[in-house]
Amino acid sequence: MAVRSGQGNPSSPRKAARDAELQAEAQRLRDLLQPVVEKHDLFLEDIDIKTAGVQRTVHVIVDLPEDRQGGVGLDVISSVSLDLSEAMDNDTHDDGRPYSLEISSPGVSRPLTEPRHWRRNVGRLVEVTPASGDNVVGRLLEVSADGIRLLPQLPVKKGMKPRQGEPMTLEFSRIRKGTVQVEFAHAEDEHHEDNGADGPGDPGPAHPA
Repeated sequence: MAVRSGQGNPSSPRKAARDAELQAEAQRLRDLLQPVVEKHDLFLEDIDIKTAGVQRTVHVIVDLPEDRQGGVGLDVISSVSLDLSEAMDNDTHDDGRPYSLEISSPGVSRPLTEPRHWRRNVGRLVEVTPASGDNVVGRLLEVSADGIRLLPQLPVKKGMKPRQGEPMTLEFSRIRKGTVQVEFAHAEDEHHEDNGADGPGDPGPAHPA
């Protein structure tokens, strides 16, 4: 098959422009909706917009402030959903396209990418992927402005009780990835799971426009 020169991929510029438009709209909605979320004593974690034709799906992720433990209950999700839907319905700068509004909380599976994420999980078992070296699993003891301090769990044979190593400190600049490890026999984890904390794959109420 002959290949014609001088012709790029026309979809790439269009996709880049569409992505930039969605990012700008997400930031505009963040400015609009953040005061509504804060009125419920919640933190606006993220806003993600997806489109299918003229239909938009606006996914708003809310979380508890970093000084509070637990998850966002379904009753709170329902209450903030109504206020967010009202704010969007009354948005004078909206272009009028139909939308579906989804509200959820991050859940324990979300990556730990910000210091506030780590602070919200002090006391939990976490897995840390450093910039170099092996992964470390341990109990998160404290979080500072520069990094974390944790009590590592040493590898043991199957069926044996976990052994703990010496406390260690990792700077945020040396951490590539962090995740919370769910402990099914841990009472606090069971409380989190029963407290209505939804992940992005398990959204809360959806409000079609």
